[in-house]
Amino acid sequence: MLKSLIPNIKFLRKIVFVTFSIAFIFSSGYIFGYQGYSVRAQKFPSVNIVREVPASKGTLDFDLFWKVWDTLESKYFDKSKVIPAKMVYGAISGMVAALDDPYTVFLPPTENKIVTEDLQGNFQGVGIQIGFKGNQLVVIAPLASSPAEKVGIKAGDFILGIKDEKKSIDISTAGITLPDAVQAIRGSAGTKVTLMLLREGTEEPFEKVITRENIDVPSIVSEYVGKKDNPENKAIVHIRLLKFSGETVTEWEDIVTDILEKPEVKGIILDVRNNPGGYLQGAVELASDFLDTGSVVVIEDDGDNVKQEYRVEKLGRLKSYKVVVLANKGSASASEILSGALRDIGKIELIGETTFGKGTIQEPQQINGGSGLHITIAKWLTPSGFWVNDGGLKPDIEVEDNQDTEEDEQLQKAIEVISDKF
Repeated sequence: MLKSLIPNIKFLRKIVFVTFSIAFIFSSGYIFGYQGYSVRAQKFPSVNIVREVPASKGTLDFDLFWKVWDTLESKYFDKSKVIPAKMVYGAISGMVAALDDPYTVFLPPTENKIVTEDLQGNFQGVGIQIGFKGNQLVVIAPLASSPAEKVGIKAGDFILGIKDEKKSIDISTAGITLPDAVQAIRGSAGTKVTLMLLREGTEEPFEKVITRENIDVPSIVSEYVGKKDNPENKAIVHIRLLKFSGETVTEWEDIVTDILEKPEVKGIILDVRNNPGGYLQGAVELASDFLDTGSVVVIEDDGDNVKQEYRVEKLGRLKSYKVVVLANKGSASASEILSGALRDIGKIELIGETTFGKGTIQEPQQINGGSGLHITIAKWLTPSGFWVNDGGLKPDIEVEDNQDTEEDEQLQKAIEVISDKF
């Protein structure tokens, strides 16, 4: 069954982040963790434990659960740690973890509040987005001008270990959960964290010591650049899409208005390098400005043979411009939706590197008491039916990032390609 997109609240809340919300490692630490390091004390709400099994779950045997619960309550030596609400949260987290999906997570109230706020204002931290390649923790992307970028951390770096003397943390990331990794790396401005990293193409791990800072995170920045043979004419706008946040569509409107007021602008470079994703709405809205009304932007597949097509429902204001897309291995999720739609439908070239390959959609649910559940509800496909989990989007023009030079070879190639189009 195929459905066209009708804007609704559920759509606006869908997230296609590469991490469990966006997992920017910013604000002061998460207040939980089970990796053997100390955590700050927090107050847990009181709970009323009811052992009656709902009729709909009558076929399930919870005797083992309650046996373990009772044994812990009666025999665990440190009764101050036997906190019913904390145990409930832990049990729920374990239930969710049993799905073996790093993007479906339960968030107790404190973590849920921080994750929700991470998309909005200013932050403190190192400025990286993290996720998983297989079972290994990996840097999806460092934010532009962030502490992580300043010390040379790159998209694709594997995180093998985390150390923070002030927080008494010195752990391997083997088997770590995403929330625990976030908690370990987060911290207030001025404090330091050390990451043990391994980079593709190298054999030896290396350490980077990062001083956390206050970070202001816009979702879009732009500049006007010249053609390859006339650098002074500023006929090309280079738009860096850093993430798809709650403010992206508003910021995009300002960018489009500015472009339309400059008749000398003929070309657009959409740069989604190191963009880890964000809200599905943002990807659909931005793609719609480059495509014909009615065009498919993305297909959602819920796994039960029910497919929903998200289509362009407005006039594309930028269809007359020459466009290329810049992407790399840090481009994930919503940025892959945008890139895939523009290439499949708009026949717009993709320049750079193969993208990350994250093709699932998460929806945040608010649970009682301020807790949250981010649950994978579907996989998404490009308009041609390709699932990016199968290797990411391969570029039409491959250009590697030369880490030994100051020049941005990928951007220069994009300027060269688009200059030949007008």
